[in-house]
Amino acid sequence: MQVSARHVRIVGKVQGVFYRGWTVQTARALGLAGWVRNRLDGDVEAIVQGKEADIARFLELAWTGPPAARVDDVSDKVIEVSDLRGFEQRPTL
Repeated sequence: MQVSARHVRIVGKVQGVFYRGWTVQTARALGLAGWVRNRLDGDVEAIVQGKEADIARFLELAWTGPPAARVDDVSDKVIEVSDLRGFEQRPTL
């Protein structure tokens, strides 16, 4: 299995609306590894790692997120694959 990894940044009304919790649930359902956290600038960032098709589906879903979110932008860049297991929510940075 070819594994890929992305650094993802989500911009909009994405804090205080369960976006991180939604991300954990969605990533786990897709079989992705990584983490998600709020940023002090109001954005949400995540590292997602797994099969390319599953990452593509995650990125597609990230444009909607949970019902209370308003997503203005989702950007991603390819990063080096690392030894990630599971998907977790991390503290704000």
